[in-house]
Parts: sequence; C-alpha cells; structure tokens
Amino acid sequence: MEKTKAKEFLLKYAIYIILLIVVGVIVVMEPSFLNIQNLSFILAQASTRLILALGVAGIIILGGTDLAAGRMAGMSAVICASLLQSVESSIRIYKDMPRLPIILPILLGMALCALFSLLHGFFVAKLKVAPFIASLGIQQVVYGLFSIYFQGLSNGSPVGSMDPAFITFAQGGFYIWNFRVPFIMLYAIACAGIMWVVWNKTKIGKNMYAIGGNSEAASVCGVNIVKGILIVYLIAGLLYGFSGALEAARTGSVTNALGAEYALDAIAACVVGGVSMRGGIGRISGVVTGVVMFQVINYGLNYVGVSPYMQFVVKGGIILIAVAIDTQKYLKKK
Repeated sequence: MEKTKAKEFLLKYAIYIILLIVVGVIVVMEPSFLNIQNLSFILAQASTRLILALGVAGIIILGGTDLAAGRMAGMSAVICASLLQSVESSIRIYKDMPRLPIILPILLGMALCALFSLLHGFFVAKLKVAPFIASLGIQQVVYGLFSIYFQGLSNGSPVGSMDPAFITFAQGGFYIWNFRVPFIMLYAIACAGIMWVVWNKTKIGKNMYAIGGNSEAASVCGVNIVKGILIVYLIAGLLYGFSGALEAARTGSVTNALGAEYALDAIAACVVGGVSMRGGIGRISGVVTGVVMFQVINYGLNYVGVSPYMQFVVKGGIILIAVAIDTQKYLKKK
C-alpha cells in the first residue's frame, strides 16, 4: 500500500521535484540568484511566453500541437516594430506615415495571426491533416512570408527605434515596496484570467475538453467538432499575435529570427505543467506553473554561465521525463 502511494506521489510530483533540484543547484552555484530584482526580470520574460503558451495549450488539449506558434508571434512582432517606429528616428522605415496609435498595429498583428491559425485549424478539422504536419506547413509559410516582408524593409537589419509609448506599454512598470511590477506581467495575468473563464465557464471550453478527450463521443453528444476546433485555433492565433507585439516592445529590436524556438518552449512548458499530449487534460494553473518554472531554469542557467549547448541537454531531459511521466499516468488509468 505504501509503495503504491509512493509511486502515485512520484508520478504526480516527480517533474516538480526535478525542477526544484535544478533550481537548488543554480542557487548553490550562485546564491545571488535569489534576489527580488531577478524575480521581476524572470516574470517579465515569462509573461510573453505565458500568453503564447495559453494558445498552444488549448490546441494540445484538443489532441493537436502547434509548431507555428513562435513564427506567428515573430510575424506580429515584425509588423508592430515596423509600424511603430519613433517619428523622430532617422532610420524610420515608413518615413511619410503619420504616428499611429499603438493599438492599431497590435490589432493588425493579432488579426494576421488569427487568420493563419484559422487556416491551420481548417486543415486539421476539415481536411483531416495530421496536426503535426499542418503546423509544420503553416510554420514554413508564415516564416517565409514575413521574412520576405522583413527583408524588403531593412535588408536584414534589425528593426528598432520604436515609439517610446510602445516601449513603455511593455517595459513600463511600478513599484510595490522594493518589487517592480512590470506592466507586461499584468497583461499576462489578464490573459490567464480570461482563458481560465473560457476553459472552465463557457461552452467553448467544455467542447474543447470533450473533443480532446474523445472526439467521436463528443460528436455523438451533439458537439460541432469542426466549429469547436476552429474557435480554439482562432483564440490561439489572437494570443500569438498579442504575445509577439509585447515581445517586440519588450526587446526593443526585432528580426525575423524572433520566435524561432518559442513554440517548442511553449509546448515543453505545457507538458511540464500537466497538459497531456494525448488531449483532454490540462489546467491554466498548470500552464502558468510550467512557463514560470521553465523561465526560472532558462534564466538561472544563463545566470550561472552554463553553456547554451548544455542548456539544450537539461531542457531536453526535462521534456523527456515530463512526457514519460504523462505516458505512465495514461497507462495507469487504462
């Protein structure tokens, strides 16, 4: 009985124990890592990744995956950066264009990402293309198109000199005692709150879990499978676009390389946070936990000077362990 309980405990918490061990090693190597300024930096960096991961998580719960998420965020970032350069800048791309309200390019980026995400969902839901293949194809199309746009604008040079209001929109913040609360973190909290309501209190969320759990049973119960899938992909696209816009303002300089690995990081964070790759299982709290813990490890490994190649080894090992644990949970239920 005790062995069974111990095994269940390990299956439930093993990945968090491993992550805490990694963080513990980082702290031992560099005790200064534990300071309130680093926490503020980590939360700011995690915020855009969380918004992206919330979109990816919904698609994973459907039983799919999305390798194109990062490239869509990159597309939105390039569009926002190019349209929201400071009017005083000598390297402004659109020199004769009047100063735009920052909301307009952000909405444009979100709309384009939603359009491509809907196209992705159409291939999956209507044409029955495997999600992995569909996302791979959309990833290539999106990257190619916005790279052509980027290359035509700047001949490959980074797009910077952004409107100060746009920079403040993401990089601004306020202090509570000694802790700096970045605005970007508030946007992430708002997105997480909205998605919690969508997942748990609306028909959209109930249908999402039903489709991911058993699409045939959901169809028999009257769920419109195609519509349900398209709505989730639409929401994901909007989140990708908003994430990319914030990332452009957060970094202050954008190239077409932005977002290259974001999708894989988002998928990894979702899996670490308990979103099952088999579909039908996942919670907002798990996604938040997974993103923050992954960002702590990313920041911590850089902080102590670990080789980028070794960082790939550590993150890859964590992903393998998380998926293995998810598989064991599934087999145990069967």
